[in-house]
Amino acid sequence: MTRFSRAVPALARTAALAAALAAGAALSGCATAARYDAAGDVHALLVAIRDNDKAAFDAHVDKRALKAQLETQILDRAQKAQGGDAMRALGAAFAQPLADLAGEALIRPQTFRAAAEYYGYRPGQPIPDRLTLAAALKPQGDGTVCAKRRNDGPCLMTFANEGGAWRLVAVAPDMAKVKGL
Repeated sequence: MTRFSRAVPALARTAALAAALAAGAALSGCATAARYDAAGDVHALLVAIRDNDKAAFDAHVDKRALKAQLETQILDRAQKAQGGDAMRALGAAFAQPLADLAGEALIRPQTFRAAAEYYGYRPGQPIPDRLTLAAALKPQGDGTVCAKRRNDGPCLMTFANEGGAWRLVAVAPDMAKVKGL
């Protein structure tokens, strides 16, 4: 065995170690680690949406948070509606029951199918890997991550770490109107 042939495996091991260290350093940043961690649960949610798997979908969605967001939107619209104090009072009285009803009707896999397809989760198509999905997630200052359509665009879906699992906690109010979704 020549000195060169002995050096090649050592060089390969050194290169592999350097690559592993570089990957570890890249993932060691708090924001990057959070994005990568969240990507696994976001991936599971998007697969559940694609496959119309309600149980898996429910495990990755915070329905209370989404219903609270709906309630806030109903209250905001009632406050801005024509009709004065009577309309605002009706909005305040019915915001929570309406949010509950709307939540039950809207917070299900079929409603989010266009978003899943946008991120590459279409039947018969290869599923994006975790690193690709992590790159699409942007950390927010409050410990959440969000999936944006473009780097400079608004959050379409926001996820929070709840007890070790990243769950969907907010959606863009006009997500259905976003061009391409």
